[in-house]
Amino acid sequence: MTKLTRRQFGSSAGIFLLGTQAQRLFGASASTSAIDAILREGIERRRIPCVAAMVASPDRILYSGAFGKRDSISGLAIQPDSIFQIASMTKAITSVAAMQLVERGRLKLDEPVARHLPELAKLDVIQGFDASGKPVLRPATKPITLRHLLTHTSGFAYPTWSEEMFKYTQATAPLPPGVVAPLVPLVFEPGTRWQYGYSADWTGRLVEAVSGLNLEQYFQRNILGPLGMTDTTFIFPADKFDRLVSRSQRQNGGLLQEVPRAIPPKPAAFNGGGGLVSTAPDYIKFMQMILRYGRSGVRDEILTAKSVEMMSMNQIGDLGAGKLKTFQPNLSSDVDVHPGAVDKWGLGFLINTAAYPGGRSAGSLAWAGVYNTFYWIDPSRGICAAIMMQFLPFVDKEAVGLLGDFERSVYANL
Repeated sequence: MTKLTRRQFGSSAGIFLLGTQAQRLFGASASTSAIDAILREGIERRRIPCVAAMVASPDRILYSGAFGKRDSISGLAIQPDSIFQIASMTKAITSVAAMQLVERGRLKLDEPVARHLPELAKLDVIQGFDASGKPVLRPATKPITLRHLLTHTSGFAYPTWSEEMFKYTQATAPLPPGVVAPLVPLVFEPGTRWQYGYSADWTGRLVEAVSGLNLEQYFQRNILGPLGMTDTTFIFPADKFDRLVSRSQRQNGGLLQEVPRAIPPKPAAFNGGGGLVSTAPDYIKFMQMILRYGRSGVRDEILTAKSVEMMSMNQIGDLGAGKLKTFQPNLSSDVDVHPGAVDKWGLGFLINTAAYPGGRSAGSLAWAGVYNTFYWIDPSRGICAAIMMQFLPFVDKEAVGLLGDFERSVYANL
């Protein structure tokens, strides 16, 4: 499997050569016009309200485009720096925060996280359900580690994509809206399966417990501020409301219905699993840092090269990752963005083991947000890309279709 290596990205000179090579191959106006056409025609044909997209090398922007309307009432065109709710694209930033604390000796990947979060010391596992539908629980025999949290092998699961957790929430009191890191039973023993869930929520709680800062403070001081990500935050600023894109919801498999724009309320608690607002230009800065092997510039270091290398490697052994069956179709369709392949998970990223046809290389890093925001980092080709839409359900066929069209157009013009 391809992974980031010091040989590829270990020096500022190497970064510059990758950037200039990509710019030389990608920079013609005909290339950008072709991608413009794919996005502009794509949202019209697929009836998607809007899209913003960006492609970059480690040191420069190669493509930027935005098409569609901020909302139907105003009819205002969105801009490349329009603001989106990026949901689970928060998780990669939370993973970087945790790895910073590992580097500083404040956390260890393979020690029980209950050392810092005592509430995780005694957890139950859902063994099944009795004839009345009541969950049957037993004590977990293995402790959860940070490695389990970063790889989604902890046993924590979202009800949207886990039959056990969906049945559990149906049989018990529903979780209050906006709850962060709920203390629910595990759906398997830590380390035995891959399942998308509350692991990143708990990683965020761990970062807060160890650092003494809330996530907004920690992110701004240690990641977002140093990277110049000035539009990325958990606390939406009222003076940027004009740049906020409206969300939509597909109605019973039919047309999208717009949700009236409103300033996202300040959260009662900050969630490492989701909750950030951001822009394509901001998130590109985060991905460029990964391509630069942890550096925000020539000298400033967000992560060490060793940490980025670990994050980019398969950390789940023979397990597969990235495929999910939905139990809440209003929130998500079934997830299989790489049909026919068995993908892996690093410390915070999905890793494709085979190249996408006409697209990203094997060993690329990726994930997404529930409102159909997507990104990938392709170290073999020295590029990263983000494409942002803003509607439910997640991996709606039209959103995935536009993602694929965009990706193939990017690589066709490299």
